[in-house]
Amino acid sequence: MYGFEYERPSSVADAVRASAGDARYLAGGQSLVQSMKLRLASASTLVDLAAISGLRGLTREASALKIGAMTRHSEVARSPEVRDAIPALADLAEGIGDPMVRNQGTIGGSIANADPAADYPAAVLGLGATIETDRRTIAADDFFVDLFTTALEPGELIVAVRFPLVKRAAYVKLRQPASRFALVGVFVAQAPDGVRVAVTGARSHVFRVPEMEQALARDFTPEAIEGVQVDPAGCNSDLHGSAQYRAAMVTVLARRAVAQARER
Repeated sequence: MYGFEYERPSSVADAVRASAGDARYLAGGQSLVQSMKLRLASASTLVDLAAISGLRGLTREASALKIGAMTRHSEVARSPEVRDAIPALADLAEGIGDPMVRNQGTIGGSIANADPAADYPAAVLGLGATIETDRRTIAADDFFVDLFTTALEPGELIVAVRFPLVKRAAYVKLRQPASRFALVGVFVAQAPDGVRVAVTGARSHVFRVPEMEQALARDFTPEAIEGVQVDPAGCNSDLHGSAQYRAAMVTVLARRAVAQARER
């Protein structure tokens, strides 16, 4: 690991001030620290966000669920508020990694890292969430840009994520056995204004499938999307699965997600 300075601010303002230059925010460290240990990433300063109490916690609002950026996966998975408001989100959090990862990793860290196989991006995009930062709000459709790339500007800090309440939703993934990341994961949500289908693991970053959304808006059943296929072009291909396999699994998992959502 390369050498670095360490800062542990107690407020968002202090954290942003400390983020100048080549600094990186530390929001759980389940991805960043591992990359730094392997010398795949470096930073002049690590700005640890753990002492900023205002970045943790969950709040149920009239039409949304607001989750602080430093809220851990295990807290989302165990929260009665999440289970009541958006049970699919609690299910997703419960299936992230292993107990150590869930007890250390945070929602803000996950979406800021934007790993192409991470679970939370599927929920953020599938639910049409809004990302709140220290300086603005960003719609989910505008947030995930490319491989490990988001719309965040240098030093911009995620403060919270606001998830709209939906009629029903479900997340189903095909997990890589060792890492438990998604080879393919599909989040389906039915809201009063339409249906959203978000896919993680299949391409360089999470994406929506408009053809499935349109079909499910007319008929929210697994049969409605049986013939809808995702183009393998642009899909990931590796020793765990070809682009054609991942594209085919999107339809399979989307149908399972719809069936699961209908049971709720």
